[in-house]
Amino acid sequence: MALRLMTSKDLAEVVELERSVFGDEAWTTDMLRGELDQQPATRHYLVADEGDRIIGYAGMLGAGGQADVVTLAVASDRWGHGVGSALLTALLAEAARRGCGEIFLEVRTDNARAQQLYRRYGFTEIGIRRGYYQPSGADALVMRRHVTGQEADEAASQEQR
Repeated sequence: MALRLMTSKDLAEVVELERSVFGDEAWTTDMLRGELDQQPATRHYLVADEGDRIIGYAGMLGAGGQADVVTLAVASDRWGHGVGSALLTALLAEAARRGCGEIFLEVRTDNARAQQLYRRYGFTEIGIRRGYYQPSGADALVMRRHVTGQEADEAASQEQR
């Protein structure tokens, strides 16, 4: 598996994966294209690529000293194989590289698997957004994590390579 920047050539495959993971709440091709149009200025989107297919993707908004994980998804047949961890680690490093002091995210309150991943990486619950996900009306758990000096150092070291 290799992590690389998402490009517009990946959109069809990413949207297919998006639909399989998020169903009716999936982002559309136009929504994702709009996000990519803002890369690298305020967005950072990655795909996890096995060569023959994309098995995961993640996106971050990072500006003004704050970052937000806006999406992270992994193909269900790759759950538990470290794909989500690799994507999240890469987003944390990018947030540090951009000088963001903290990073936020929303996750469905009924998505225990994702919550476990985020807690393992030091995210803590700071609130609930009622009816956040549409069309289901599911609530979102809002989580936050401080970006550490060590991550900033690692990001700077990666830039020098």
